[in-house]
Amino acid sequence: MNDTPGWASPGSAPSDGQDSGVPRPAAPADDTGSSSKWSAAQPPAGQWSPPSAPGAGPAIPRPTQGWGGPSQGGGPGWGPPPAAKPGVIPLRPLGVGEILDGAVSTMRTHWRVVLSVTLAVAVVSQIADILFRRYLLPEPVELDPNASPSEVLGQAADSLSSTLVSEIPALAILIIGTLFTTAVLTVVISRSVLGRPVKLSEAWKEARPRLPQLLGLTLLLPLMSAAIMTVAILPGILMGSAGGAALTALGGMAALAVVVWLMVRFSLASPALMLERQSVLSAMRRSAKLVTGAWWRTFGVLLLTLLISFLISLIIAIPTAIIATAVDSAGLASLLSGSGPDYSWPYLIVTGIGSVIASTITYPISAGVTVLLYIDQRIRREALDLELARAAGVAGYGTQPPGHGSPGN
Repeated sequence: MNDTPGWASPGSAPSDGQDSGVPRPAAPADDTGSSSKWSAAQPPAGQWSPPSAPGAGPAIPRPTQGWGGPSQGGGPGWGPPPAAKPGVIPLRPLGVGEILDGAVSTMRTHWRVVLSVTLAVAVVSQIADILFRRYLLPEPVELDPNASPSEVLGQAADSLSSTLVSEIPALAILIIGTLFTTAVLTVVISRSVLGRPVKLSEAWKEARPRLPQLLGLTLLLPLMSAAIMTVAILPGILMGSAGGAALTALGGMAALAVVVWLMVRFSLASPALMLERQSVLSAMRRSAKLVTGAWWRTFGVLLLTLLISFLISLIIAIPTAIIATAVDSAGLASLLSGSGPDYSWPYLIVTGIGSVIASTITYPISAGVTVLLYIDQRIRREALDLELARAAGVAGYGTQPPGHGSPGN
């Protein structure tokens, strides 16, 4: 039933021999007679068509899934049917909001599996980081304010190298944590797209054979970035004068731009490696192919995700830092005096709890956005939505081809 006078939606015209329920036009205002003004020649029953846009030509047959409403586009009042949505995303090209919503929906739908993975990895990583900071963190290099410019430059280089060396264990912990969460969550998210339940044991069983290749990819990208930065800033460091400092800064900025470009270009390598069973180099080439022509969009989505993760971490870190400072005033006093922070157990435990909470939230969002961005690019370039719909058993898309059980196959 509809409220628009003068026409009926498809299939609502009466059957042969029935006359009720079909909207009739009102009689002219100057009609005083009692006889009907309808012509004896009427169109056959059941042949009414929906109105189309001016100049749109004859009516186009619609898919069997149903007619779309006015809000779905395609003309005034009619449009294509909504895309199938067996899981956390509709099977069509996605907007940025839908990618973020899909990542959050995966956390909400499979929260037991996601929480088990992220919480376990975050706790183990944070314990290792606390032990390192408590017992192995080297003393910071103190700068002499009365030193000559060349000596200051040397001291700065020593301080930078000391800082980098001290951060290597923390970086290794981060890489290992990211490795496990990426491997398992990629499988979980790929199943959530199809609307299929997944257990932690099943996700781990499927992800485990790909861990060596994923580890190689996870190590290769930072090493490549470090090599580019080293080559760019090394000439300025070796020069050792004021001109060398300027050359170091210029080389560092140029190298940073190159590193960002490469990291975005290879950002989809991990889901390609996991879901398509690619080797490390093949996954990097695959990512470069998918990102080509969409570099700025990919960069924007990843930057937005990084910003969201940073804000979540900041919201959690501020109150935990205040609490940690309140329970460890001696550590704050040593930090303000310039003698270097003396981390105590209460301070490390409180800040560690905050880091665990932040990591438990941000890990799934980051992994989810990366996988869904990969799926979105394949939908846009390769019509992966049709294959996903068949794999999910959506009506009207045919049967699933043999061996097609995930977005990567």
